Amino acid sequence: MLVFLGILFLAIASALAPRLGAQASVTFTDVAVRAGIQVTNLNDASPQKYLPETMGSGAALFDYDSDGWLDVFIVDGGSIANPQVSSRARHRLYRNRRNGTFQDVTAASGIQHRGYGMGVCAGDYDGDGHVDLYVTNAGPNVLYRNRGDGTFSDVSRAARVDTGGWSTSCAFADLDRDGDLDLFVTKYLDAGLDRNPFCGDVRTGQRSYCHPLTFKPLQNVVYRNEGNGAFTDVSEQSGIAKFRSNGLGVVVADFDDDQLPDVFVANDALPNFLFFNEGSWRFTEGGLLAGVAVAADGKARAGMGTDAADFDGDGLLDLIVTNHEFETTSLYRNLGRRLFAYVTGESGIAGPTRPYVGFGVVFTDYDNDGALDVAMVNGHVLDNTAVLFPGSTYAQRKLLLRNTGTRRFGEVGKSAGSGFASDKVGRGLAVGDIDNDGDQDLLVTNNGGPVELLRNDGGNAQNSLLVQLVGRTSNRDGIGARVRITSGGRTQVREVKAGSSYLTHSDVRAHFGLGRVAGVERLEVRWPNGRIEMLQNVAANQIVTIREGDGLVKRVPFVR
Repeated sequence: MLVFLGILFLAIASALAPRLGAQASVTFTDVAVRAGIQVTNLNDASPQKYLPETMGSGAALFDYDSDGWLDVFIVDGGSIANPQVSSRARHRLYRNRRNGTFQDVTAASGIQHRGYGMGVCAGDYDGDGHVDLYVTNAGPNVLYRNRGDGTFSDVSRAARVDTGGWSTSCAFADLDRDGDLDLFVTKYLDAGLDRNPFCGDVRTGQRSYCHPLTFKPLQNVVYRNEGNGAFTDVSEQSGIAKFRSNGLGVVVADFDDDQLPDVFVANDALPNFLFFNEGSWRFTEGGLLAGVAVAADGKARAGMGTDAADFDGDGLLDLIVTNHEFETTSLYRNLGRRLFAYVTGESGIAGPTRPYVGFGVVFTDYDNDGALDVAMVNGHVLDNTAVLFPGSTYAQRKLLLRNTGTRRFGEVGKSAGSGFASDKVGRGLAVGDIDNDGDQDLLVTNNGGPVELLRNDGGNAQNSLLVQLVGRTSNRDGIGARVRITSGGRTQVREVKAGSSYLTHSDVRAHFGLGRVAGVERLEVRWPNGRIEMLQNVAANQIVTIREGDGLVKRVPFVR
């Protein structure tokens, strides 16, 4: 009977769905200015070539006012040596007006610029129903608690998370599965105003930004949420502090499917880390044995951005890491049992990525065909690279790698519209449905350049589903939950995560492209505490909210 009802449901849903011919082309258009987001990153590039000046700043797509629409937070840089320039830097918070435009609400938000801004992650760390912000800096980091009335308060010291040094990417995650969000912070290098050696051509005096191996690496930091508004630094206890490296990107996900969140750190010019969570706040570093520390030639790469997702549909979470020019982006396919295969060459991504210095990267089904694609932003780290290396460019184009469904990708960026046409010094990349129309849009930060908001035009010609999770005994954001759907004979898996790519935070709602199929036969949520909930026969082209223990509590059709 259930099988018959499922078939009947899909037949009815298909009849109601719009008829689709050949797959429509998908293009991206930069709508930042017309949307009211006019921000140029302040990096204060100087003749002294302080390294933070070239590393860029990030951004977040998150719903700070809980109205069901993604808002935008932009991290600004500043100045390492000039206080007057640094005083002009400011982060920006934009409220989504739900009509294609955004309102700058920074002044009223209480968010202030501190230090030299780098990255951001978002999560409801105190479980009050309002998403909070953590901003990393070349300098002390800042935790902004969302009061729920449109304002934020700086609680960094009281929460004991105002670590100094040079932090880069961060991620909220329930690392001990106790129902609240802990925090992982990547650290980069011991560099700054008083540690800036001369690098470049001594004969001509032509200075350039130093290679990361010129400086001492730092240790990452992990904080345990005590549930009372404060955190405890458990880096030593957990084993994380034993390992120092040049951390830039981080993604937290359950790579070995043991229901404990693991942590992958992309390191610049040193082997990557994969910290397997053994429980009871013990982590073992297994990147080399797992096959993700280095490339196939046994050499470390200049790891910058990273993301994790099941790109080949086998139910296991794979890894992607962006690197320097001539190194290619690294793609690691999860084989299970804590083993990965380096599949960069056979996947087709080596050739397209070889000429570029990659930073922000995301897995996203931009065309809603049910297969996860890859979007990537690029830009050199040397602003005078054309002088030092003829033919090399500082600004570089973005890449869009379309998943062909055969564990291979084809680069289609040149035909992806004006949003992919111009060269920029790309750094941060976040993904999310900013207009709730059923396809995935992109937010891009550029070093010393304007922010871009790339609206997806045509992706919603095919069907999709957006899943919002609300935890009760699990953390309220559902971070770490595993969402699995079966639709049209295909199974897809998404893991909810807070922080990935490079210095950025993406929409935590789980997006599923469904192609021409008009619904989902089965939807399963495995909450971070291990509880399983299952729904049947969910129609496409809507946002569904699933609350832990209560099932489906809200349906909102896409805006078309």
